[in-house]
Amino acid sequence: MYLKVFRDDIIDGLQKSSNIIPAKTGAAYLRTIWLKAEGESVSIMSTDSNLEFCGTYVAQVQTPGLAGVQGRSFYDLVRKLPAGEIVIRMDDASKNLLIEQGKRKYKLPINDPDWFQKFSDYPEGESVFWSGDFLQDLIDRVVYCISDEDTMEAIACMNVVPKVRADGSKSVETCGLNGHQFAMMGFINDDVHAMLPESGVLIQKKYLNELKKWLSTDEIELAISEKRLFLRTADKVETFSLPLSYYTYPDYSGFLQKVNGEGGELSKMSVDREELIAALERIMIFSSENNRCSNFTFENNELKLFSQGQDVGTATEDLPIQFTGEIDKIAFPTGNLKEILGHFNSETVTFTLTGSEGPCGITGDDDQDYLVIIMPMKIVEETYYTEEDA
Repeated sequence: MYLKVFRDDIIDGLQKSSNIIPAKTGAAYLRTIWLKAEGESVSIMSTDSNLEFCGTYVAQVQTPGLAGVQGRSFYDLVRKLPAGEIVIRMDDASKNLLIEQGKRKYKLPINDPDWFQKFSDYPEGESVFWSGDFLQDLIDRVVYCISDEDTMEAIACMNVVPKVRADGSKSVETCGLNGHQFAMMGFINDDVHAMLPESGVLIQKKYLNELKKWLSTDEIELAISEKRLFLRTADKVETFSLPLSYYTYPDYSGFLQKVNGEGGELSKMSVDREELIAALERIMIFSSENNRCSNFTFENNELKLFSQGQDVGTATEDLPIQFTGEIDKIAFPTGNLKEILGHFNSETVTFTLTGSEGPCGITGDDDQDYLVIIMPMKIVEETYYTEEDA
């Protein structure tokens, strides 16, 4: 293998490739970045045995070939080189990859070519072009409500399922659940709706975090095979794919019905979102290991916030609200509620309360088709709480 390539043409691909491989631990073949030179391009490939990345970039190829090197070392080297042309060639005698730029010369040992495993082919045919920044926002709105524990199976995944609304429109629901929080973002896209299987797809949270690193605001192309989700840049230069999960997602219709008012009386509170966030930030100063919640009391269109820590004192704040209903007191985990509110854009948010220990839905006028449900804390004593079992 012998090729010439400009450092700035491949550095982004090397970064994305190195992002998905283990840094120091794990099998050596999984810490490998593969270079495949052919035609007028070089392909940069890596995998952690689940995620797969492949980017193809313009190069002057004099001798085609395939070489694998220790990925992080190769990326760190190229990253620290100045802009300009790099010569990359394989020395079969010494089993080294030679990297040269002017008077700079480096050697990296070549990994066994038998370690190379064929990467999944992008399924040509039915695919959908979609906005990369919309997908980023979609993931951000849901991923924080997904369980971090892989052992939790389905609730460690984002659920993406096609739906038909009452008015006959075809929508897609994207959901995340961790036992005490639930987020759902809906959107209308006939092409994505048609591409999804009827049962939807499940994507593990750990893969979503890596996908976010790869995504940009540019348009992307999506395709789904029986086992994998594929994403490709619109210019077909880079491909990122990840495995789908096949657990059974919990039925969340029960608590959706509750916050929609089916089977019980509802109370509603509308409040300025930024004012509430600022108040919660101050309240958090008074949190302790035994008390991580804020007590909400509703009185004459006024919200009274209260928190007490055994060693840090007490906090009380009043905020103006619009309130209807019969509930007089409820408690929420302060940190979780603050995080939820940070994912809304609306100036005013509305809390739909189903009971002092029932699910609470949060919506905003400027956050169309976005709903977050949080479970309140169970009030055990006047000012001390334990989390409601979900």
